[in-house]
Amino acid sequence: MSDRKYRQRGYQDDSSERKPAQRAPQGPQGPREAPVGPRTPNLMGSQAVFRCTRCGNQLPLNPAADARCSRCGVAVHSCIQCVSFDPGSPLECTEKIKVRIAPKDEINSCTLFSPRTTVERQTSTPSASGGPSSARQAFDDLFK
Repeated sequence: MSDRKYRQRGYQDDSSERKPAQRAPQGPQGPREAPVGPRTPNLMGSQAVFRCTRCGNQLPLNPAADARCSRCGVAVHSCIQCVSFDPGSPLECTEKIKVRIAPKDEINSCTLFSPRTTVERQTSTPSASGGPSSARQAFDDLFK
C-alpha cells in the first residue's frame, strides 16, 4: 500500500514516472516588422463629424456664430455643443472661465468654443447617396 493518503497521481509522484510535455521549438523573439505596401482595401475609412447633442443631426465642422440645427433648432454655438462642456466640473466647463454661462443651450459669445467632434467610420462610398432611400432600395433588392 502507498504511504500517501490519496491515491491520485499528482505532483508527489516520482519524476521518473512523469513524462515531460514536448514543446515545439520557438523562433527568436523580437519586434514584428510593419507590413510594407498598401493596406487592404476592405478597411473602412474614418472621418471627423460634428453632430447636434440634442438630435444627432450632422452639422458642418466650422459652424457660423449664429447657426442653428436644421432639425431641432438648438443653437450650434452654445455650451452644450462645445468640447469643453462638462456638467460635473466647476461652472460646467473644463476651461478656466470666470463667470458661469447660463443657459447652456443658447447662443453665447465664448471665445473658447470649439465644436465637439467625433471620429466615425465611413460605411458607404462617397459616390453613394447614403440616404434612407438607398438603404430601403438595398433592403428591397434582397427579396427580389
